[in-house]
Amino acid sequence: MEQRTLGTDFTVSALGLGCMGMSEFYGPLDDDESLRVLHEAAELGIDFLDTADMYGPHHNEELLGLFLRETSAPMKVATKFGIVRAPGEYRRSLENRPDYARQACEGSLRRLGIERIDLFYVHRVEPDRPIEETMEGLARLVDAGKIARIGLCEVSAETLRRAHAVHPVTAVQTEYSLWSRGPEHSVLPACRELGIGFVPYLPLGRGYLTGRFQDGRFEEGDFRASLPRFQDDAAQANRRIADLVATLAQRKGCTPAQLAPSWLLAQGEDIVPIPGTKRSAYLRDNVGATKVSLSDSDLADIDAGLSERPVAGARYTPEGMKGVDA
Repeated sequence: MEQRTLGTDFTVSALGLGCMGMSEFYGPLDDDESLRVLHEAAELGIDFLDTADMYGPHHNEELLGLFLRETSAPMKVATKFGIVRAPGEYRRSLENRPDYARQACEGSLRRLGIERIDLFYVHRVEPDRPIEETMEGLARLVDAGKIARIGLCEVSAETLRRAHAVHPVTAVQTEYSLWSRGPEHSVLPACRELGIGFVPYLPLGRGYLTGRFQDGRFEEGDFRASLPRFQDDAAQANRRIADLVATLAQRKGCTPAQLAPSWLLAQGEDIVPIPGTKRSAYLRDNVGATKVSLSDSDLADIDAGLSERPVAGARYTPEGMKGVDA
């Protein structure tokens, strides 16, 4: 698989693997199947895994720790801290204190069974704490050899610039896809100005862009049923976007699940999408995106089609919007 470089020195596979759904939010869990998907991802050339301490909470890091003990493939791991949740609750608080970051880092190292985290993100920025204070604490973790690089999630361009002035930021992770193009306005340009990589999560729009979930049916425990974009009126309006993706994919001889990430890959060499899945068939479909080549004409057609189809509904509930664009 093609390799791409985030920041100055973090070279990873052009597609990473988002592992959140292996632990919660998207219906029943199956650790054995998830481990098979992780091993297959490595065989397909994916070497960049994305997790967080709040997925589970903690279950996802423990699952990846088991996989890392089983595999001989050289894998790179990104994890996150800063969202605090009680087990079984979606309600969260944000915590960026340097002492908390150190404790969270040590917990992640223990669960993952590694000596150093390749990329350690601030999952959400605490609104009343100066980002400089948080970055100074993370810089001490770099100096101590506990983390190799620092990342930020869902930040504004202003916060990114302030953070990068304290210590180099390797990557920004923010939702970015054919129905979430907000980063194009200021955050992505700031990343390019500063030489920071960009990691889009939810490149398939939580699966909606593949043509799934348009009937409003979800497995028990799937939190997408509560999200504004999946509600009845919004879902019907957004179907025009999914239909456009399907039409363009048919024209390119690929699947919608391949067209959506291939569009992101075409936005620049500094972009590494992390489609998430816990199923082998979806994994293989997603990896096929690296074989899809979009021409300038294709990209222009996509832009023109999307301009006529505004997305309906917010990305998250108000609780989930905490710390977004902070």
